[in-house]
Amino acid sequence: MSRTQHAPRAGDEKVITVNRKAYHDYHIEEELEAGIQLTGSEIKSIRAGRVNLRDAYARIEDGELWLVGAHISPYQQASGRAQHDPTRPRKLLVHKKELDYLRSKTEAKGYTLVPLRLAIRHGLAKVDLGIARGKKLYDKREAIAERDARREIERALRTRS
Repeated sequence: MSRTQHAPRAGDEKVITVNRKAYHDYHIEEELEAGIQLTGSEIKSIRAGRVNLRDAYARIEDGELWLVGAHISPYQQASGRAQHDPTRPRKLLVHKKELDYLRSKTEAKGYTLVPLRLAIRHGLAKVDLGIARGKKLYDKREAIAERDARREIERALRTRS
């Protein structure tokens, strides 16, 4: 390993936001990491934690991968000219082979790409995308019932000891 490179450390990742709604609404089949092309004021807002991925999704358009619907709040300290549109589509950066793989998976009926997490890894903003299939209403009810049962068990174990 050369002097300029360093071994990855566990502390080199800071999760900014998690899209909990995606885990509730979809069965996540696979996960993939993608870079995100940002302006200066956008990365500053992300580092401040002012991001919402709730209604966001990714789509392939003209051979490029785009993140649509993600809300990155304007950075307050930026000058008026440097402000960005909070909900503009943002280009996601993946290798061509990964893009071809994602295209083949999303063309299958019922699959979509949803952002799961946004994190700063080694100083760069990364989005974790999930290849997902929508849950039916009974699947959601089952997940809620499971979570409630787990919570009851934990509560019973805590009061017992």
